[in-house]
Amino acid sequence: QVQLVESGGGLVQAGGSLTLSCAASGRTFSRYIMAWFRQAPGKEREFVARISLSGGSTVYTDSVKGRFTISRNNEKNTMYLQMNSLKPEDTAVYYCTALGSAYWGQGTQVTVSS
Repeated sequence: QVQLVESGGGLVQAGGSLTLSCAASGRTFSRYIMAWFRQAPGKEREFVARISLSGGSTVYTDSVKGRFTISRNNEKNTMYLQMNSLKPEDTAVYYCTALGSAYWGQGTQVTVSS
């Protein structure tokens, strides 16, 4: 079992940066492909980025490509999402998950002001 806790959300101006963290507890963190999703008010949850087991391969949704960077530190059981050049449309609750598991974090709110 994996427990996930997101942190690092907050209010930031457009064009600013923010780094989210996803701290995992459990003994099998490194066995999961990890991913970030987000959900804006009134919208469906959408995929943001995912990262391979070792962190060597990443995939991003087009809307964040070039602006966001996903990474992981398996020794620290932590995944990160570095967000640069933030836009108001990035405003959402961001969730981390271990793909192939039923485990999700509680979410962290990111709000980008104009």
